[in-house]
Order: sequence, then structure tokens, then C-alpha cells
Amino acid sequence: MDFQSMLQRIKKIMKRFLFILFIVSAGVLSFLYFGSYSDGIRSGMIVKVSKKGMLFKTYEGQLNLQTFGATRGTPISETFEFSVEGSETEVINMLEQASLTGERVSLHYVERYITIPWRGDTKYFITKVERVNQ
Repeated sequence: MDFQSMLQRIKKIMKRFLFILFIVSAGVLSFLYFGSYSDGIRSGMIVKVSKKGMLFKTYEGQLNLQTFGATRGTPISETFEFSVEGSETEVINMLEQASLTGERVSLHYVERYITIPWRGDTKYFITKVERVNQ
């Protein structure tokens, strides 16, 4: 085996390795971008909804959860921070209306694996808003 054939063989192996590395990386990134870790519902009152960001404009909000813990019936205020994808205009409108009226809502959310700057500041993305009758 001469040097030229050995060099060609190494190039062939490197091309295969880089191709496999590319495919695996694309698969992992797709899973992290589109995959969801969990989903659920949280109820409370909307504290704020805002469009923020310098380079990437995202919709962010806070939900005030009032829970009753081991404090003898005294409510504990806790906030749940969430993001909304820009394409969800109906969800954004309902959140803005609920924040103005101060009514209680249930937010259906999906939790993603990672945060990505152009998608939102949190891992929690609201998919549906339900108004809770009091």
C-alpha cells in the first residue's frame, strides 16, 4: 500500500465520519427544537404580557398562582413565567384581554427541552387559554 492510496482511504473515512456526525447533530438539534418535555395546565391571574427583545421580538408573560400551603390558609403568591410563539395571535389576544380584566384563566402549556433566543425566554409555551368562570 503506497502513500497515495492510504491518503485516499483516510479521506474516504473522514468524509463518512463527517456525514454521520452531521446526521446525528441534525437529529439531536431537531429533537431539542421540536420535542416537548412535558405539558400541563396552570391556573391563576395574568400579571403581564409583553412583547420584548432587541434582536428577536418574543411574547413573554407572568401568571400569578395563588396556592395554599402549610401557612394555615394564608395564600402564597407564586409567579409562573411563560412565553408565547408569535404565530399564536389568538392566544396573545386572549392573554392581553385577561390581563386587562383581571379574571382567572387556565393556561395550557408545553415545556420544551431548551430555550432558544428567537423563540422565547422560557421553556414554557402557552398553547391555549381558557377563562375560568368564578
